Amino acid sequence: MNQETPCFSVLLIDDEALALDFIAYGFERCDDVRLRYDARSENAVALAREVAATTVLVDLRMPGADGFDVIRMLRADPATEHIPVVLLSSEEDPSIKVAAFASGANDYLVKWPDSRELLARVRYHSAAYVARQQRDAAFISLRLSQEELAVSQSALHQAQKMEAIGQLTGGVAHDFNNVLQIIGGNLQLIKLLGGVSEKALSRIDIALAGVERGAKLSAHLLAFARRQPLQAQLVNPGQVLRDMGDMIRRLLDPRTTIVTDIEAGLWSTMVDANQLNNVLLNLAINARDAMAADGTLSIRAQNQPSGSPLLSEVGNEDYVMLEIADTGKGMEVAVLQRAFEPFFTTKPTGQGTGLGLSMAYGFVKQSGGEIILKSTPGVGTSVKIFLLRSASQAAAIEEPVTVPLSRGLETILVVEDEEEVRRSTVELLSALGYRVLQAADAGKAMSLVHSGMPIDLVFTDVIMPGDTSSLQLSEAVRQHLPGTHILFTSGYAEGVLTHEGRLDPGVNLLQKPYTPDVLSARIRHLLRRGKPAG
Repeated sequence: MNQETPCFSVLLIDDEALALDFIAYGFERCDDVRLRYDARSENAVALAREVAATTVLVDLRMPGADGFDVIRMLRADPATEHIPVVLLSSEEDPSIKVAAFASGANDYLVKWPDSRELLARVRYHSAAYVARQQRDAAFISLRLSQEELAVSQSALHQAQKMEAIGQLTGGVAHDFNNVLQIIGGNLQLIKLLGGVSEKALSRIDIALAGVERGAKLSAHLLAFARRQPLQAQLVNPGQVLRDMGDMIRRLLDPRTTIVTDIEAGLWSTMVDANQLNNVLLNLAINARDAMAADGTLSIRAQNQPSGSPLLSEVGNEDYVMLEIADTGKGMEVAVLQRAFEPFFTTKPTGQGTGLGLSMAYGFVKQSGGEIILKSTPGVGTSVKIFLLRSASQAAAIEEPVTVPLSRGLETILVVEDEEEVRRSTVELLSALGYRVLQAADAGKAMSLVHSGMPIDLVFTDVIMPGDTSSLQLSEAVRQHLPGTHILFTSGYAEGVLTHEGRLDPGVNLLQKPYTPDVLSARIRHLLRRGKPAG
């Protein structure tokens, strides 16, 4: 069958197997239609989902759940509500037809219609359903694309906003430093000239202290704008954290718990150690202000090799990750979105400049790293800093351990009309070490059996196209290869096997879909039993 031709899956629900005889006969030469049968009307939804039905044929009068019940069940489930349902009935009463369509049936056929008409209606309803699915998938894809575009546009707008703020604050800081130099220089000059009263000197010292505060503010602005000169050097971030441990403890309330987790063998990075120290101290101060006295401050340092899940928002290189996390009050989404903006703060007036996080952001970005802020109201805040691993240390690459497959000497014949199923099964059994033969139908398999070729096990589908059935194949195997085991497989219920003739108790069936583990175990179990019974 051409790969571009759609394949329709038809589910038949009828309490009498005679319905399967009639419909299967009409569909047996149709490569584009796959028929599934089950008598359990109460399981209609699960069955339809299992076989990915494109049309459901259901008998009207059945014990337990009847055709109307099946329609209601299918329509009530979001996964099956649009699957076309064709109601089959021996009654041609117009009022029943009206009730059928009112309940949600797509078609109504009186038993038994001409097989050509039934096939044409099934193809029509299935094609319409497939087209609807494709349309819905296209709409979903379009909506997702629009949402992704909106997110990208928002991120671009935010990046442009941050860049504009950075340029503005950088320029302001530059000019501000000039102003501070003028003020501070003149105040110092006045002190040097002398002849100033003690009271005036006190005022000058206060003014100079203000200049110093302004200088620190300007440094923070330059750090945010990524324009301060950095003196990068090869440092071990873990050592930086250990060295500043005592200082962090003095900053926090004595009742605060500090948890430190610094990975052994932490990689080095090229960074300005003093600026990194300042950033970490600022983050610790922010954490202190967000927590109650009995909170917990966590300090972590870990190697993050390329491909690590934590780097999904960072990059594809090796990084050293430093984290300062607290159990404080956390931030609302609106606050989190503005946290890196300069001068933005939720602290009371006089208790913060709003430049701590913005300075950290600028420093990390200028150092070639990334900073990620996560926060949950009532839970706490985490700030992760990712710094590039120094090129002076190579990543250790571990070679994967390959476990050889155990091999066997048996020969297995795989009989399966679905090419992709057959191919995967053949490849699996070959990987397990078996010698594998294959046939696309029972007729071709029969030729191999008659050839006298030694075969240890035949693994065959139950329902296949062609003049030769799987039961006929199994009889031929018993006659010509009496030492060969037979393992049936089917996507239908086991009851399908009894339709073509009752098999003896020694028949083995493996239900589709099967896993490699289950298939391998079943084959080994049969082959270990030696000569098959009968």
